[in-house]
Amino acid sequence: MNVFLWIVAAVLAALFLASGVMKLSRSKAQLAAVGQTWTEDFSTGAIKLIGVAEVLAAVGLLLPPALGVAPVLAPVAALGLVLLMLGAAVTHGRRKEMPPIAVNLVLITLALVVVWGRFGPHSIA
Repeated sequence: MNVFLWIVAAVLAALFLASGVMKLSRSKAQLAAVGQTWTEDFSTGAIKLIGVAEVLAAVGLLLPPALGVAPVLAPVAALGLVLLMLGAAVTHGRRKEMPPIAVNLVLITLALVVVWGRFGPHSIA
């Protein structure tokens, strides 16, 4: 189970690192042009803040437990991703964008698995 949790955390970290870097490196118009139309409803600063949160969560999922320094940050980062994806699902729901909600729900489920595993039976601490 521990290996499974590492794999799930690594997959989440890779996805959110890529997503966060994209939000930090591209303009609002560029993001909208590649299908992230939700950006129309947010300021540039808010989009950059979301990108920073995603990058920090990606780092928090892997680096603290890998280094053995404050490994409790891994499930905390996963919990942050759950909250971020809940917000994303609400945003897509308000915009009546149903396919992205399915993706949000899958990511929420994966992050909750990490939260459960790392706070519960397979704690790294």
